[in-house]
Amino acid sequence: MRRTPLHIPDILRWADEFHQRRGRWPTRDDGPIVGPLDLTWRQIDSALKLGNRGLNRGSSLAKLLLARRKRRHKGMPPTLTVSQILTWADAHHTRSGEWPIYSAGSIPAVKGETWSAVDHSLRIGRRGLPGGSSLAQLLEAQRGVRNVQAVPDLTVRQVLGWADAYHAKNSSWPTRDSGPIDGTVGETWSAVAQAFVVGGRGIGERSSLAKFLSRHRGVRNHLDASALAVETILAWADTHQKKMGTWPKRGSGSITGVEGELWSSVDAALVMGVRGLPGNSSLAKLLAIVDPICETKNRRI
Repeated sequence: MRRTPLHIPDILRWADEFHQRRGRWPTRDDGPIVGPLDLTWRQIDSALKLGNRGLNRGSSLAKLLLARRKRRHKGMPPTLTVSQILTWADAHHTRSGEWPIYSAGSIPAVKGETWSAVDHSLRIGRRGLPGGSSLAQLLEAQRGVRNVQAVPDLTVRQVLGWADAYHAKNSSWPTRDSGPIDGTVGETWSAVAQAFVVGGRGIGERSSLAKFLSRHRGVRNHLDASALAVETILAWADTHQKKMGTWPKRGSGSITGVEGELWSSVDAALVMGVRGLPGNSSLAKLLAIVDPICETKNRRI
């Protein structure tokens, strides 16, 4: 028995009706087609592939819907061009203030497209791209975006220059939380500090930004503070009392004659038992032993 010939306009009409009912395009596994003919989507797909029932061979249901209805198929993603990717990246930057990275998720302007898929295609050379690149490398070359996977090595002279410039501008030395480094593209104090921690970017041995500045600029490192003795604290307190007429409190600020030392740091050391102190005390409790009046005065400290 001769089977009824199939025509592309009819197949597209049935696909449109399916899309209206289901909110998606049909696949070869969607079973019978609603209509007058006893047909399944698998039979249509097979006829398109083999050239049966009056159709030209070499196509498929997925290829037909991609060509005539722009239905994206994960096995047949559309070709990409560098200019197209850069247009999407520029739009991302305009919208978010940041350049996209491979994990930035979907690309809003293109249904079904993701930055990870774009990055993968740039790396392995598919979808019309030559390969051997990446999203980060493309943006570095075409938009001057810092590539965090290929950051340059650091030198002692370079980091000290940045630190000196920061100190001249802010009257303080940088920490890992000091933000972007002026005069650089994409460099931050957090990134520099992390390089010291892991010994990366040409630094070699593991250290810290604080230790580096302590060694080269004599900056006090509060994480490597010297040991304290109760007698020393009391001597500082006596000096403070003579000068100010009151005993110091934890909020009294800097300790006179002791560079980089704060009363709040001394109080914290007494409370926590660090820097050679036994702990479970405080500045107020220590001074109350010397002058009981301090106990009353420091209850609100």
